[in-house]
Amino acid sequence: MAARLLLRSALRAPAAYRAARVPVLSRGMAAGGIPTDEEQATGLEKLIMTGMKEGLDPYNVMKPKAYAGTKADPHLVPSITNRRIVGCVCEEDNTAVVWFWIHEGEAHRCPSCGSHFKLVHHEIPH
Repeated sequence: MAARLLLRSALRAPAAYRAARVPVLSRGMAAGGIPTDEEQATGLEKLIMTGMKEGLDPYNVMKPKAYAGTKADPHLVPSITNRRIVGCVCEEDNTAVVWFWIHEGEAHRCPSCGSHFKLVHHEIPH
């Protein structure tokens, strides 16, 4: 008896699902499609995106330009104050970091390897 009930319900179930077919709702794209990231961005994200389009990097998101590290071409270190602590990995395979302070003005030398670093003022856009 139970087997007959299960068999009947198993046979009726697909028919019930076919009869109750629901139309699939689609998103209307008549208004111009899906907005781009630039169109959706607001606030700080929008400032960064517009700055990147103009070739600026307001929050140092991109990889910095490589410098020679000599006295004539020092590594430029951006700072919003007149001093900053810098860490130098003197050799490529070195695991120790040499930390030292640099101040606004002339280029400072790393006490271990002799690379030069210069502090440049960086203004954060608000």
